[in-house]
Amino acid sequence: MTVLPTALDTAGPEYADHRAAMLVKLDELNAEHAKVLAGGGEKYVTRHRGRGKLLARERVELLVDPDTPFLELSPLAAWGSDWTVGASLVTGIGVIEGVECLITANDPTVRGGASNPWTLKKALRANEIAFANRLPCVSLVESGGADLPSQKEIFIPGGALFRDITRLSAAGIPTVAVVFGNSTAGGAYVPGMSDHTVMIKERSKVFLGGPPLVKMATGEESDDESLGGAEMHARTSGLADHFAVDEHDAIRQARRIVARLNWRKAHPDPPAAEPPLYDEDELLGIVPGDLKVPFDPREVIARLVDGSDFDAFKPLYGSSLVTGWARLHGYPVGILANAQGVLFSEESQKAAQFVQLANQRDIPLLFLHNTTGYMVGKEYEQGGIIKHGAMMINAVANSRVPHLSVLMGASYGAGHYGMCGRAYDPRFLFAWPSSKSAVMGPQQLAGVLSIVARASSAAKGLPYDDEADAGLRAMVEQQIESESLPMFLSGRLYDDGVIDPRDTRTVLGMCLSAIHTAPVEGARGGFGVFRM
Repeated sequence: MTVLPTALDTAGPEYADHRAAMLVKLDELNAEHAKVLAGGGEKYVTRHRGRGKLLARERVELLVDPDTPFLELSPLAAWGSDWTVGASLVTGIGVIEGVECLITANDPTVRGGASNPWTLKKALRANEIAFANRLPCVSLVESGGADLPSQKEIFIPGGALFRDITRLSAAGIPTVAVVFGNSTAGGAYVPGMSDHTVMIKERSKVFLGGPPLVKMATGEESDDESLGGAEMHARTSGLADHFAVDEHDAIRQARRIVARLNWRKAHPDPPAAEPPLYDEDELLGIVPGDLKVPFDPREVIARLVDGSDFDAFKPLYGSSLVTGWARLHGYPVGILANAQGVLFSEESQKAAQFVQLANQRDIPLLFLHNTTGYMVGKEYEQGGIIKHGAMMINAVANSRVPHLSVLMGASYGAGHYGMCGRAYDPRFLFAWPSSKSAVMGPQQLAGVLSIVARASSAAKGLPYDDEADAGLRAMVEQQIESESLPMFLSGRLYDDGVIDPRDTRTVLGMCLSAIHTAPVEGARGGFGVFRM
């Protein structure tokens, strides 16, 4: 039997404590998501509606097929910055006429939908996802272009947005732009470079320079409609491929464009899958509030994979890393999950072999993070932890099957790299509210700085100020703690979203479906030199 048993005592005090701690974190997360949904605030939402316009997420909801989910990506972008959380852009994956698409929508209630530095980062991440997974792109455009006071941070890197549109098209990935309002200056190139463009009567305004700029540059007097209105572009310039009478008609036409793409996935959808044997709600009580306390990742796996069926690989060797094979929503996956936090030489070698096997079999990999990093100490250095850790990182870095990562608990140091952190290009990376990620734990980092400072004073023959040291340690611990929290990291787009643990199976299933739009092929060799 390969069905995972459970030892989770849902009636016990530990489970209750873990669940309570997670619910507190979820309440905090929901409060931040509410800010995202509020857009630019009541004043600007009311003004936008007063113009007879739909909100960005209302447009997305009408665009996707009825009763299908929309996986919003990077909703907390810009969190903790001076910019509005959400970065004035909605991005995500939704199904349109049966086709999985990458959808972006400017939020015009936030500074008219103008792009700030975080908008750019979020849009570029969306394009990256579309390209890697061969997802058709639908852009719902209403933006005044760059937020001019921050142009120095947008103008030069922002050209990559237009480059991406052309590269997507060159790769045979369809691009569709639906213009709901302004698409001016550099933003005019979004409809200009897309394969298909829809404009709306007396709403769409697309020009490189608006009437004031034209007046300043050439002395010419003009108006919005003759300069860049939808009817002009449909009748005269030819920029508009489709002329819509209102927003609902534009969305209808966009759906028809997608329906006529003749788009086919590289892999067929799998048959209906058996759900896990255990309740997904129980995921709330597995991860301790104190991440120093270990937990069994098999309890998580048992609530994610089909039928809770899991074939372990090397279960008795390198036991602080759980590896094995399963299916998730019918898709085959190889899973690497940290058990006791620390990665030793045995775990590193086991992981490298497992990654190679997954590439040989063209099976995507799922990394479930709870690691404090690779083991340190004289015994382990002499035992080759550096070369064995490098072997694992080498295998992950050069793997060609798609990777999915979920940060459940700790994800510190080089262990974050070996478990396919953001720098190692996972197709998707999500975090639970319980997770933390940094170069090391706050106490360890503060302690290291204290030891270095104490040694420096001793070397100079100076007395050491223990009171100042205590203050420094407290300050550093507080700083690192705040910078390791999931909302801080998500605000910087180091993940694709902080999710409710109960949604993990659904989110991963949607990601796996999107991944299989493109061919899933592993590396055949090409891993470089493994130091033995």
